[in-house]
Amino acid sequence: MAAPVPPLLPLPLLPPPENIPAFGGFSTALRVDISPRMSRPHNMGSIRIGVSSCLLGEQVRYDGGHKRNAYVTGVLAAFFELLPVCPETECGMGVPREALRLVRDRDELQLVAARSGRNHSAAMKRWSKRRLRELEATGLSGFILKKGSPSCGMERVRVYTAAGRPAPSGSGLFAAALVQANPGLPVEEEERLEDPALRDNFIERVFAFARLRDLLGGRWRIGDLVDFHSREEMLLLAHDAEAPGLLAEVLAAAGQNGRLQTASAYRAAFMSVLAKRAAKRRQARVFEHMLGYLRGFLGTREKSELTATISDFRRSQVPLIGLITLFRHYARLHRVEYLERQSYLQPDPREVALRNRV
Repeated sequence: MAAPVPPLLPLPLLPPPENIPAFGGFSTALRVDISPRMSRPHNMGSIRIGVSSCLLGEQVRYDGGHKRNAYVTGVLAAFFELLPVCPETECGMGVPREALRLVRDRDELQLVAARSGRNHSAAMKRWSKRRLRELEATGLSGFILKKGSPSCGMERVRVYTAAGRPAPSGSGLFAAALVQANPGLPVEEEERLEDPALRDNFIERVFAFARLRDLLGGRWRIGDLVDFHSREEMLLLAHDAEAPGLLAEVLAAAGQNGRLQTASAYRAAFMSVLAKRAAKRRQARVFEHMLGYLRGFLGTREKSELTATISDFRRSQVPLIGLITLFRHYARLHRVEYLERQSYLQPDPREVALRNRV
């Protein structure tokens, strides 16, 4: 008995193939006819990540010191191209220098020298605007910021009133500009990367962002973005059961919204979904969904073994990469093209190596 094969469907979405269970109300997303070139797993070159310079061991802090981070320099540096950025020295402040603090002036944060009161906000904002344009041209796929820094802190940075009293916390001036100028860019602080779940999610998002950037950075058509979406469906399902359908609606409106607006909306929604934690129970349901594509090829014993392995994964007795390897094996063995093309089953070897360290 032949296994059900996902049909080539135009918009709008159609129900999943026969015998393949629906996933949380999701209908198998749009398909497009693809060339052999597009059906192969995506291979990326060097992936660039911006990093606060002090985390790389550069002596650029206000007191002439550094905050070298062993994970960044000892692990990530082996897999990514790290681009150092120090907002304070690059915008013209020397080393050593006065310590800076954020001061709330009405609804706006100011970057102020703690002793002299000199305001560096305007200089920082001018420099940030220029530097972010330069960084965009390098093709960044992520950024790691120094926690607590009045320039680089992503969140919960100490803020003071003009009288020196504590005020509600905020974000460093450069960090805020970075996030605003790069919607969806994976951004984390070095201390948050000590949390295994947050670290795993950051790594996953960096590779996903790089895949999408690689596509949108070259010559592409809406059909190429539709093909990208079809390859990311299982990954999206692992984060949010409704996501593939919602993103397919973005693509369905491409004729009305145009190519560039569609790409911008798709990237924002895609990265927003991946920022949600992929809970183990949801990932187990994704494998159960994929099992539907294999049932016609498998004997009773094989189906039982796969079902048991998914249960073991739920109980943390089998690692994620173990299930991925097993399902990839069966997809290749039986030439189930839809599964073979899924990025969820075809992670970049660098991503596998990094996430296995978590």
